[in-house]
Amino acid sequence: MKTAEVNKRNLLESMKGGLIVSCQVQKDDPIYTEDMVVKMAEAAQWAGAVGIRANTPEQIKAIKGKVDLPLIGLYKIWREDTDVFITPTLEACKQVWEAGAEIIALDCTSRITREGRPAYELLPLVKKEIPAAIVFADISTYDEAKRAIALGADIVAPTLYGYTEQTKHIEQPDLREFARMCRDFGDEVYMMMEGHVYTPEDAMKCIFLGAHAVVVGSAITRPHLTAKRFVDLLNGFKSNWREAERSKH
Repeated sequence: MKTAEVNKRNLLESMKGGLIVSCQVQKDDPIYTEDMVVKMAEAAQWAGAVGIRANTPEQIKAIKGKVDLPLIGLYKIWREDTDVFITPTLEACKQVWEAGAEIIALDCTSRITREGRPAYELLPLVKKEIPAAIVFADISTYDEAKRAIALGADIVAPTLYGYTEQTKHIEQPDLREFARMCRDFGDEVYMMMEGHVYTPEDAMKCIFLGAHAVVVGSAITRPHLTAKRFVDLLNGFKSNWREAERSKH
């Protein structure tokens, strides 16, 4: 069942039907500056967004100092010996929480961490060690969503759809599969849509299908990747912009 904790429920209900903007920048991005994510977040708040998704303790803290919106925090840590990079350890989760995020996002797929364990095994540890946090499960399949709910996730989204071995061939959102998740799990968890949403019309489709809220990142805050999508098409798809999107930093 959805959380009965009043503070958590009030925060989550405040996001209903709205846009959450993913404000992230890496140091090797062409748009990187020290204050870029803060400007992104301020622009999102001005536009009427209901929340922010942000990466790294430093960027989370900077945004929280300027923007008064609920914040989904994560910590991307890339390693050569694993594909799990979204808040992959309990220590990373604690750093995200201490930076000011009310919601902690983490990889809850079946991929194996560098410690040799499935990524989803971290979820119950976070629930135990940081009980005040709202936990956002990034998954890629229906079965992963079902398992994350059983482990206590408060929010589930197909953030990693298209990024795992099982789903890497996907370039567009699988709205039929997302609708099935919303129908089957919508009474138990806050289902949100994240990944492959590029237009307001696509976002509205997700709300219609049952999304509690929609997270949009690249289409709003990563103009170099938006430009690359145009260039790829104009060049006859000689390259794939997703290779840049999926790259390790």
